[in-house]
Amino acid sequence: MGSGGLELPPGGEGHEGSGSTEVPPGAVSLARPMGAGSIGPELDWDAGAWLEVRTRAQRAGRAYIWLNLVEQRLRAVVAAVLRPVYEPVHGDDWVVAAAGPAGQEWVQRAVAVREVSRRKGYLLDPADDNVLSFLTLPQLRELMVQHWPCFEPYFDERRDLELALDELEVTRNVVSRNRALSEAVLNQAERASARLLELLGAAGDVPSAARLPVDAVEDLVGDRYADVVAVHSDRVRLMGQFPAEDLFGGARRLDAIGIGLNLLVQNFSGRRLVRLAESGCRVRLLFLNPASSAVKRRERELGMKRGELARSVEMNILHMRRVRSRLRDPGAFEIQVYDETPRFTAYLVDGDGADGIGVVQSYLRGARGMESPVLVLRGGSRVVKPDQAGETGLFPTYREEFEAAWADSRPVS
Repeated sequence: MGSGGLELPPGGEGHEGSGSTEVPPGAVSLARPMGAGSIGPELDWDAGAWLEVRTRAQRAGRAYIWLNLVEQRLRAVVAAVLRPVYEPVHGDDWVVAAAGPAGQEWVQRAVAVREVSRRKGYLLDPADDNVLSFLTLPQLRELMVQHWPCFEPYFDERRDLELALDELEVTRNVVSRNRALSEAVLNQAERASARLLELLGAAGDVPSAARLPVDAVEDLVGDRYADVVAVHSDRVRLMGQFPAEDLFGGARRLDAIGIGLNLLVQNFSGRRLVRLAESGCRVRLLFLNPASSAVKRRERELGMKRGELARSVEMNILHMRRVRSRLRDPGAFEIQVYDETPRFTAYLVDGDGADGIGVVQSYLRGARGMESPVLVLRGGSRVVKPDQAGETGLFPTYREEFEAAWADSRPVS
């Protein structure tokens, strides 16, 4: 007899009457195990399910990093402004005093959570042993709203601050409950977080951020990847995320080496190149000599018709010569050719300063440039591992390779 007053069916082998298939009236039928190997397929995730949960986890992880940065910054701002006002009178209870009667309920809840964390050993860092560390983003916001006259001298527009915090609230609730986060909401959260950090005086100071914004994840865990900030399986995906206008527009220096430099020649108009050069950008373009034996070997590797690649490179060079002929200072737009075996193509934008960006592709034996993997590098003042000045990334390596190849090349008249 079961606990609910219902009779259970007979058990397994060895139980009296187990051989009978009849179920007594009022008995509850229970599903029997099908065997050790039968449960796995029912509980297992297929490839689609794994892809879905990985996508959800990646989005939630990115959102959590942004939320964590904003919350830490907001906590620091609240402490910097309100602590000097309340601590001299209320001591360690200054947060409770600042919350006042309107915030008594949530601040007391934070005090209780802090005490529980103390007893259970959850406070791993002594710096977190304060009530302020247990306030949530909405509660920190409430402290700012209650004491806005104290914060007003530091912010131009209260409405901008509150709108950005409103946009983050949806993401905060989704992430805290481990629910699905859409790409649109994640993008909104990243924009709102970046705006908040800017308003709170913690915007990124990387010079290249205007052309290639510093990602929160890159800033925190980028030391795993040297100065590689993006990897694309081919040039089509690169252009989808990083159009030629974003890469070359506004550059003050452009050095490029490759076979035909199609990324520049075919995706950035001659008119734009003229305007770029006239605005002060110095350009050095290094093509593979279309008459060299290296071009013929590359044609055979790619299965191209004889002379096909050579004509393509020659047309690109002629196009760049026409651009150069329209400049007031042709010396600022240099074109040269080399005869060595091509090993890579690289576009180094502002590579001589603290805001350099590099796009690099290695030549694969059977793949054209459009089909080869692409690395996007951040040069100059590196975001990652700032305390390890002796370490260098890939950007200086390719810059040195370019300079060596340029020194051994011949100018095109």
